[in-house]
Amino acid sequence: MRYKKYTIKTVTDAEDEICAYLNEAGISSLEIEDSVPWTKDELDEIFVDEVPLKDIPDGEAFISFYLEENGEEKKLLKAATEALDELKKYRDIGEGTISTSESDDADWLNKWKDFFRAFSIELSDGRSLGIVPSWESDREIGTDMVLNIDPGTAFGTGAHETTRLCIKELSKYVKKDSRVLDLGTGSGILSMAAFYFGAKSVTATDVDKNAIPAVEDNFEKNDLKDRDFRLITGDVLKSEEIRKEVGTGYDVLVANILPVVLIPLCQFIRDFTHKDSVIIFSGILTEKAEAVRQALAARDIKITDENTDGEWSEITAVI
Repeated sequence: MRYKKYTIKTVTDAEDEICAYLNEAGISSLEIEDSVPWTKDELDEIFVDEVPLKDIPDGEAFISFYLEENGEEKKLLKAATEALDELKKYRDIGEGTISTSESDDADWLNKWKDFFRAFSIELSDGRSLGIVPSWESDREIGTDMVLNIDPGTAFGTGAHETTRLCIKELSKYVKKDSRVLDLGTGSGILSMAAFYFGAKSVTATDVDKNAIPAVEDNFEKNDLKDRDFRLITGDVLKSEEIRKEVGTGYDVLVANILPVVLIPLCQFIRDFTHKDSVIIFSGILTEKAEAVRQALAARDIKITDENTDGEWSEITAVI
């Protein structure tokens, strides 16, 4: 199978924003290359001694994405170009040019594994959760709990700031016998974390059917395949049938998506929850947090806490 590789030349300060805008345009599986050195804390956190240095001038960055040559790439490339043009109205992204090359699937589907290593997340109660990729399954990392994961082609290793924020909040609010709804589950990492924290049952949704094998594989790796878990593929925003299948009465609703989805999602939150349910929203660039706040307020959903990690925000609310 052949893919075209598209590379955006930009500046390091704009990396997160560009990735967020590309995700909103329907493009994921992004690869970032820059010369920003990793701090000692970051290296300790992901349990590696060093990472390869790249011969890239200071301040410059390259963000690449891959599109299969199946007739849809022109539409997605147009969406990416429009996303960059929109972002340029608000901030400096450097050249913002897109170059093209070709790549075999094997070149990029597995390349990210070179940089994904075991790491830990400090939880709200002082415990720690280790995230260990499948190719390091025998690694001892000295955490209170270990979650083995292989993202496959579905998003979600736990290394991203937004996923860390969600996991910390889940450790705070998921109790024994909690019913949890995980919207946009990706690799299933938040659903599995919820079970680790005591959830009685979890229902997860995702628009991408690639999530099915990734989630099934990860649940088996963590001896969770016999838990009370449902995975529903479909768009809860567009399909009333899917919303009915999801059901109602969840104690905790978590959605690590983007504001373009979170904002319209607010109109359906009460359909899925009950009085005193906890809502955990992440995937929010801090500059877009106000729009999410307003969407929640418009539905009389009270914000109780906000947390940030780098340029990303998490909002916790109650019905």
